[in-house]
Amino acid sequence: MVHTFSLNGYHIALDVSSGSIHMADEISLRAIRMYETLSREETIGSLRKIYPGDPDLKGDAAESLLDELDTLREAGKLYTNDTYQAYAARLKEGSPVVKALCLHVAHACNLACSYCFAGQGSYQGSQGLMSLQTGKKALDFLINSSAGRRYLEVDFFGGEPLLNWQVVKELVRYGRELEKKHNKIFRFTLTTNGVLLDEEVIDFCNREMHNVVLSLDGRKEVHDMFRVDRNGRGSYDKVVPRFLDFVRKRGDKGYYVRGTFTRHNTDFLSDILHMADLGFTQLSMEPVVMKRDDPCALREDDLPVLFEQYERLAAEMLRREREGRAFSFYHYNIDLEHGPCVYKRLSGCGSGSEYMAVTPDGDLYPCHQFVGESQYRLGDLEHGVTNEKLREAFRENNLYSHPECHDCWARLYCAGGCAANACHATGSISGVYSLGCELFKKRIECAIMLQVALAEDRAGEDWKG
Repeated sequence: MVHTFSLNGYHIALDVSSGSIHMADEISLRAIRMYETLSREETIGSLRKIYPGDPDLKGDAAESLLDELDTLREAGKLYTNDTYQAYAARLKEGSPVVKALCLHVAHACNLACSYCFAGQGSYQGSQGLMSLQTGKKALDFLINSSAGRRYLEVDFFGGEPLLNWQVVKELVRYGRELEKKHNKIFRFTLTTNGVLLDEEVIDFCNREMHNVVLSLDGRKEVHDMFRVDRNGRGSYDKVVPRFLDFVRKRGDKGYYVRGTFTRHNTDFLSDILHMADLGFTQLSMEPVVMKRDDPCALREDDLPVLFEQYERLAAEMLRREREGRAFSFYHYNIDLEHGPCVYKRLSGCGSGSEYMAVTPDGDLYPCHQFVGESQYRLGDLEHGVTNEKLREAFRENNLYSHPECHDCWARLYCAGGCAANACHATGSISGVYSLGCELFKKRIECAIMLQVALAEDRAGEDWKG
């Protein structure tokens, strides 16, 4: 399968199964598309009808064009077959290995964001904080379930994890002790709304946290529309100076300023650029996922303007890169040469199998977006995973368990998409959240275009040198 598209003046062909990217002119792009299903004679004839008199199609020129495509086909870079399905059955081989936990250290929050999937931090249940004892059990569970895997991921999550800051610090210290004892390495991450950020938190995070996610929705009027305290007051003026101080002191360590856009700010590019102009360089902006009848929920008729926003974002990022004012956008961070391994391309995030969420009471769920839904409870820290049938369902939930994905050009980039979004949209983890798919495909097109443009820039610089 070949996917062709034109974006911001670039004509691009993606050979889906090999991952090869080809930059072309308009005629060559159309030829690539046609030659996948038409014969050599049919392709040349059709091209000459569409472009009558074009010098690039006269005489032997058209034959030479298709000769080039044949060469790429023989090299395994064009019109390649999908050879990955055979690997899908191997994903279940061996005993399950847990490599990451999302620790819900606080089912409580000092903000009351109206679009929050976690019910303002309590996950539709009672508020609570994780005890140090439960947190230690969680890290022990991860160590004991990780087999030979050395690098382990732990995300401190909420609610707002800084409401349980002392436990977070003690768990990091405990994790460092476990590293020496078991020859493991923990990569800790913290997600925070920033209200409780202070010098002590900043220093500790910059010393111990592999990554930190800072929640900011962009422009003040947008952020303060949703991210309000319990008295309805916006939090922008409180958190932005703290985030700026945090990032300034963080140096070259990883962080993301992460926002959420809703139907009320489909012009989310303005929010991304606002954050970039504040000085943040590692950005993420996620589309909200809510029930269709919610006023904040995105709809299919929003897609044209959302597509335009993503395309303009790619163009603006390219412009700023050339001006020496670059910033990164999470969904455009793809590596065209050394992308995810086959296992990752087929299995996705590993929720419910390799990755689990732990509640303050020690219950296990497939991921943070399933917490509180009793039918998706996997077990608990005391007894381990007891719902093996559910775990197996998640292990089997790979790219090829989604029938709708079989003919999708972006399938090896998304591995079937988010199980939680699919479940909440369709009732099944093997379903497809169609609106999310459309946004994902547009983001991948933009990401590829951006990488192609930057590669062309680098090639031009090398030539000049």
